[in-house]
Amino acid sequence: MPNETVLALRGIYKRFGAVQALTDVNLEIHAGEVVALVGDNGAGKSTLVKTVAGVHPIDEGTIEWEGRPVTISRPHDAQELGIATVYQDLALCDNLDVVANLFLGNEVNGARILNEIEMEKRAKELLDTLSIRIPSVRIPVASLSGGQRQVVAIARALIGDPKVVILDEPTAALGVEQTAQVLDLVERLRERGLGVLLISHNMADVQAVADRVTVLRLGRNNGVFDVQDTSHEEIIAAITGASDNAVTRRHARSKEASK
Repeated sequence: MPNETVLALRGIYKRFGAVQALTDVNLEIHAGEVVALVGDNGAGKSTLVKTVAGVHPIDEGTIEWEGRPVTISRPHDAQELGIATVYQDLALCDNLDVVANLFLGNEVNGARILNEIEMEKRAKELLDTLSIRIPSVRIPVASLSGGQRQVVAIARALIGDPKVVILDEPTAALGVEQTAQVLDLVERLRERGLGVLLISHNMADVQAVADRVTVLRLGRNNGVFDVQDTSHEEIIAAITGASDNAVTRRHARSKEASK
């Protein structure tokens, strides 16, 4: 039995003046599922993410949350529903420690002052539940590695107890070990029953953690694929819009050689 559909986009259109950025785009995210959103540069991935996050309100179409139509016209609307977005720039404050970054804007107050003890306790509990390993929750974020900074940014998104987490290129510019750390965290988000929308150019990462892949091409849907039943070459063909390219030719040569 499939999990409940938490977020659904139906026939989404978005224009910027004369530029048609999105045309009749559909997308579904279920609880406990990782959906990868892929496409070439300019395919409309960032625009679609920003419509869900409330940065760019849609022009036409319907956004459904847990089966009912909703309006997302500003970031606060998305956060109120339970949608958390971690952008590529992470938006962390390097001079603050991990606890301060996790609770930035959601500070716990007590007797007119910040309840540092409670925030530190909750920070440790959250990081432990996610199996995030960092030297201390009291060290400045500037001293963390790229992978550790990324997982702190993802952990911060979970402070508001969201049901859908959007990750914009979370492994870009990370090394092999740091990438593995982030992908492990993505799998733990799925195990917690969250819906995850993963935007990535890295097909190895996509095939490692995603359940389904939605391809955008020139602002339109160009296929939805089940990762287990789809080859790397089929997804590349959908991204490029051509069945004949270097990747598919190499795959064909390999098949021919193995006969």
